[in-house]
Amino acid sequence: MTAAFSITLQPGGKWSARIGRGKSVTLTAAGDGANLAVLLYQAADPSERYNMPDSLKAQHTAYYSAGHVLMSDQGRVLASITEDTAGWHDPLGGYTDRAETDRKYGPTSYQNERNAWLRSGEENLTVELFRHHLTPRDMGTPINFFSRVICEPDGTMRYIPSGSAGRSVTLRTETEVLLICSNTPHPLNPSGAYPDAAVNIAVEEALPVKADDRCVNHCAENRRAFENTWNAVWLMRGANL
Repeated sequence: MTAAFSITLQPGGKWSARIGRGKSVTLTAAGDGANLAVLLYQAADPSERYNMPDSLKAQHTAYYSAGHVLMSDQGRVLASITEDTAGWHDPLGGYTDRAETDRKYGPTSYQNERNAWLRSGEENLTVELFRHHLTPRDMGTPINFFSRVICEPDGTMRYIPSGSAGRSVTLRTETEVLLICSNTPHPLNPSGAYPDAAVNIAVEEALPVKADDRCVNHCAENRRAFENTWNAVWLMRGANL
């Protein structure tokens, strides 16, 4: 299938949109060192949003890959990871801020560098939140797609450089979502060079969910979250749908 919508985020770029239920959203990294920080909300009621602790606890994991789902704080599935050639995506590392970006890559500002200034994840995500009538109080911990972070036995988080060039991950929206994205460095990336990898976002119609769906059957907790989602969607359907 040909994507009905496609946009490429250059390094430091940001983007957000409401995306309907039943879409495939494919993220593709154009180079190594890519990191796309993503926040997810239920579009009709953004007070329901991606919940990192519940998603990890329910699926007994500390990272995301194909078969995992991104659960809301209401025990429903916002999106599923249906395909993944990267193999590991970090849910724990958070996002960069202005002070950290200046310290690691050197001070820049729009006033001096114009569009060449180096954005932080916090700034990008905040701007996109405001576009949808949300505020920094609505900020949560993002999923850092294409970044690998492992947790040592003592709790230390360690960034693992990995080749992301040409790798992709596909999300299937299980309800209408608000997707907020920032192509900014992972805060634990030790490199002193601001990443130069673009990330493409392509949206197309998803295939119907089948009985043997990998995400539904990943674990009992996933199935319960899907059932919660299906019930909520059915109750909100119009008479002619």
